Amino acid sequence: MPDMQDTEWVTERARALGFDLCGIAPAEAFSELARLSEWLERGFAGEMRYLRDPRRRDPANVLSAAKSVIVCALNYNTDRPSSADIPAGSNEDAPRGWISRYAWGEDYHGALGRKLERLTGALRERFSGSFAARWYVDTGPVHERVFAHHAGLGWLGKNTLLINETLGSFLFLGVILTTLELAPSRRAGDLPADLCGNCRLCLDACPTGALVEPYLMDARRCISYLTIELRGSIPEELRAAVGNHVFGCDVCQDVCPWNRRAPWSTIPAFEPRTLPGAETRTGSIETAAEETLWNPPLESLASISEAGFSRAFQGSAIRRAKWRGLLRNVCVALGNSAARLAPAARRRVAALLHRLADSPEESVSDCAHWAMRRIAAIEGASRAAVPPGTAL
Repeated sequence: MPDMQDTEWVTERARALGFDLCGIAPAEAFSELARLSEWLERGFAGEMRYLRDPRRRDPANVLSAAKSVIVCALNYNTDRPSSADIPAGSNEDAPRGWISRYAWGEDYHGALGRKLERLTGALRERFSGSFAARWYVDTGPVHERVFAHHAGLGWLGKNTLLINETLGSFLFLGVILTTLELAPSRRAGDLPADLCGNCRLCLDACPTGALVEPYLMDARRCISYLTIELRGSIPEELRAAVGNHVFGCDVCQDVCPWNRRAPWSTIPAFEPRTLPGAETRTGSIETAAEETLWNPPLESLASISEAGFSRAFQGSAIRRAKWRGLLRNVCVALGNSAARLAPAARRRVAALLHRLADSPEESVSDCAHWAMRRIAAIEGASRAAVPPGTAL
């Protein structure tokens, strides 16, 4: 019979290592995992073929004889204004973009991985005998959110994310699958209640309508998918709705009431990093401090070379989008920002897009031409509105 004291030791050890939450779930094929096949059959996964890995349906397929799943969470919320607090592209002189909060600082894979590795080492010191343990940070065929719910860390919200009553949803999740038989943190009938209630702010706020109904997402329409996972051009019918997002999207979390009073992370590594070369471009240390991955200047991102991209985003989750993906996204964001720009800034952006339109990368060239057409339409409308004989 599993000893609850062992479970308490694991959770206390996880907290001592810096995790904000820790819980243990039985390594079972929960009902949520069984619904994955239907979701895939509807085509909602898009090009994310790794989600079709059959091992995802049962943790025993990932680690033979697995008995327990240790789930750990790390808060990455910060005190910076959210995307809901800043009008998209509101700066008339220099268009700004949006990068998802989780990618502002150090790559979470490393930050969580180091802690999980230390926790796994502590398990081997604590428990005698032979046992297997394998940890993952969003890299294995494991649905972390499902196990997090059954470990008592929160409920699965209408935006499909794990929500904790105290910490909200800005949580990095990591798991350790093990053949150790540990007592579950919560009984099956005592899991966190769904506290979304009648709220539908996340569904109504989603720019692309990716949340097709409560608790159901069509990833093909999600801005995070479009700007990170999708390798070709962003579908033209969705480009306007992408707005100024260049890597990921936080909208469904930024409007969630459970994040309004959530505490901020105290981990410096999750603070927004400064864009390399900012001091040279701006001419001062003070101004350079404004060029961070929080609400970054689009023109600076559009000017990054492939080699510069590798240097700028070393140790960053943004590398997943690749250089061509980031430029593609920036082109779309520039096109969407054009209507709010002052004429001089719009002409400057048009020249930048003209250069990007010559890119050998088809998706970059395609989106740059699209953005140029947007600017041309705005310029044409502006000229048409000027009374005859007025000097331009």
